[in-house]
Amino acid sequence: MVKKKIPFFNFKREHSEIQLEISEAIERVFKSGRFVLGGEGAAFETEFSSYIGAKYGIGVNSGSDALFLALKALGIDENSEVITVSHTFVSTVDGIVRCGATPVFVDVEPDTYCINTAKIEEKITQKTKAILPVHLYGHPVDLDEVLKIAKQYDLSVVEDACQAHGTEYKGKKVGSSGNAGCFSFYPVKNLGAYGDGGMVTTNDSSLAERIKLLRNYGQSRKYYHDFVGINSRLDELQAAILRVKLSRLDEWNEKRRRLAQLYKEILEQTDVVLPSERPYVKHAYHLFVIRLARRDNCQRFLQKRGIQTQIHYPIPVHKQKAYAAFQSTRDLSTTQTICNEILSLPLYPSLNDDEVAYTAGVTKAAIG
Repeated sequence: MVKKKIPFFNFKREHSEIQLEISEAIERVFKSGRFVLGGEGAAFETEFSSYIGAKYGIGVNSGSDALFLALKALGIDENSEVITVSHTFVSTVDGIVRCGATPVFVDVEPDTYCINTAKIEEKITQKTKAILPVHLYGHPVDLDEVLKIAKQYDLSVVEDACQAHGTEYKGKKVGSSGNAGCFSFYPVKNLGAYGDGGMVTTNDSSLAERIKLLRNYGQSRKYYHDFVGINSRLDELQAAILRVKLSRLDEWNEKRRRLAQLYKEILEQTDVVLPSERPYVKHAYHLFVIRLARRDNCQRFLQKRGIQTQIHYPIPVHKQKAYAAFQSTRDLSTTQTICNEILSLPLYPSLNDDEVAYTAGVTKAAIG
């Protein structure tokens, strides 16, 4: 087997495919002379929210700010508890804590790695104000069950869709079912900017308006501040770039799905636990995450043969030093188990079949 060098993500390949369109988009911004809250941002908000199937989109500085601002606009404060998961990127929990609220962790499902909806109700108290489910790795949460519980207990639902651009649940794109959907446009996402960026989607006009004010210092008009806000605006350059990429998103997601299937075909007869996809969902495969014993040995084996991998995520949030106040959480056995076993293999649209076959073959050799 000839050694190949396979990075976890290849920005050069992606850029070469759309370089001319990106250059034209950037030039358009410079000609406009407007770099913040201009026409490109407004157009992208309309285009992306329409793609998701939501009435409104509010561009912000990052996925982290999207989560924080959505919760803040819904009234989450120091007297609130928000139910979420510990197996996620830290920004999910960060958004809760920045509101002064308390995160309450629920364990995840062993196959989808999303919140175990059967364990949500036992965590609800009089202080519970919202559920923050994470559509992790591109697979959606069981939204029907989450929304049913939320309605029964009069709770808000904020979908963390930061890894789920184009993910579908029963024919409907995620980010359009809860009170708000939150997206990140970090460069490696299925829809990634060339810097930071994020968006909140919603069907609630009053919520959309409040988030618009919050992201811009709480201004109803220039120099008139109705309440305390922050500076969190999606700039015009990133919006213009994202408009170019949005037109390719479905095509790129289909490439991810095809490559994921190739991985599965090669690895299905091994001891590797492969990503699950429920029959009523459309997985966007932001990440291709496998589980296996002796994960660290396998990762080193792949690295020596030129294959970059990552672990999403090795330490659950409730075990992080920064969140020591919430470390008394129990009943997260599945979360703890999978953190010791998961490994993310390279998966992106510009990856080719031979590279996937090589990666899968080396993985098979690593596990014997």
